[in-house]
Amino acid sequence: MHRRTRSSAVVVALLAALPTALLAACGAPSQEEETGTLTFWTPQTTPERVAAQEAVAARFTEQTGIDVDVVPLAAADQDQALVTGAASGEVPDVILAGASQVTSWQAQGLLDTDTAQAAVDTLDPATFNENALGAVTAQDPDTGESTLAAVPSDGWVHLIAYRTDLLDEAGVEVPTTVEELADAATTVKDELGVTGIALGTQPGTASGTEGIESVFQSAGCRLVSDGAVTLDSPECAEAAGYFKELRDSSVAGDYDVESARAAYLAGDAAMLLFSTHILDELANLDEAVPPTCAQCADDPEFLAKSSGFITVLEPADGGEPAQFGATLAYAVPAHAHAQEARQYIEFVLSEGYADTLAVATEGRLPLRTGTPENPTEFLDAWGGLGFGPKVQSSVAEVYGDDLVTAMGEGMTAVARWGQGTPDATLAGLVATQGTLAQQLEPLYRGTDPAEVTRQMAAEVTALQQDQ
Repeated sequence: MHRRTRSSAVVVALLAALPTALLAACGAPSQEEETGTLTFWTPQTTPERVAAQEAVAARFTEQTGIDVDVVPLAAADQDQALVTGAASGEVPDVILAGASQVTSWQAQGLLDTDTAQAAVDTLDPATFNENALGAVTAQDPDTGESTLAAVPSDGWVHLIAYRTDLLDEAGVEVPTTVEELADAATTVKDELGVTGIALGTQPGTASGTEGIESVFQSAGCRLVSDGAVTLDSPECAEAAGYFKELRDSSVAGDYDVESARAAYLAGDAAMLLFSTHILDELANLDEAVPPTCAQCADDPEFLAKSSGFITVLEPADGGEPAQFGATLAYAVPAHAHAQEARQYIEFVLSEGYADTLAVATEGRLPLRTGTPENPTEFLDAWGGLGFGPKVQSSVAEVYGDDLVTAMGEGMTAVARWGQGTPDATLAGLVATQGTLAQQLEPLYRGTDPAEVTRQMAAEVTALQQDQ
């Protein structure tokens, strides 16, 4: 048997022109037919990542005799192709997709949730990140019944990188809460004249939306609870005040994601709110995004050596921490080859897991941290993987074992507004439409944070009523 692969460009082109033909080519035959090939759609579409996934698939084929057709397909194309394929009866067998995608597919009746549940039961639910399981659990708004839509795989989390030397110079302690973070950022600006923290703050943009959700969640603010919009709560007003303080700690105006990263890499910011993708760049392991600070000319690894990381911020109310991040999961479409799909999922989350995470180490942290016998087996394995385009060094080698453990704690805290509840659809609309970021200008002009969050709540309520 031979594995077949297709480039993402070819797949998308065929999809646009001949969706039925494409899905017939890469989809599963009817259950009555025998097949020796399993079709796997992946959003990891760069040539290097496709090749790495093909290598994992080859190991599975050697072990089971089942060919795997690795099809790179971006998230938006997955959505279109799955709906089209479901209508024609031609679907893939396994799809790696975002949590919000799979819960949406489940609501449309497009998934074989029994197979997903069976795989989790075999691997042991206790070995999975609890929040990750919740993120791919869909709850019926009428009956309250919960259904696991997919099997969690991996993801990334927001962290705060900070310059240990600059915080020491400014005389501030490493912050543990959003309130302390805002105070530290303000003090750094006042004492050193540099940006306290760089993060996405541009009004009306995706970066502003991401910054709001990240900071507000960490401060204990909730978008909605049991169908009731709660942005007008005292916690959210307080969060908005902290967000303004963080934004005002900049000496260079508002940032988007890219300019925030550039500021920290240039040594122009003492702290940075960013995803785990920053790890390789700080260590000068990504030639496309090198450190440019003054000290980096003599020591390209200066920022990696001089940075500490906060992976979890404690909520002021003493509740469970909630960190902004993203998770991926394996979904099995209805009418796929269920037995083969389950075998593949169980393989890539056990024997093939480390190599699967190595496809993009800094952005693929394990959501199954270990086995019943060794609860940290896969997190430890992740720490030993090469990361960044050069893949010359492991996370543990560059940053130490303590950061590996801290990254696991950060992933454990990953949560998104509404996920795993009937409010997930509303939360998704708020994020994609940038509803909250559109209210940032009044906040920046000095409007009372409580008034700003009341207006945010009104906008979200209007969106809710239009659903």
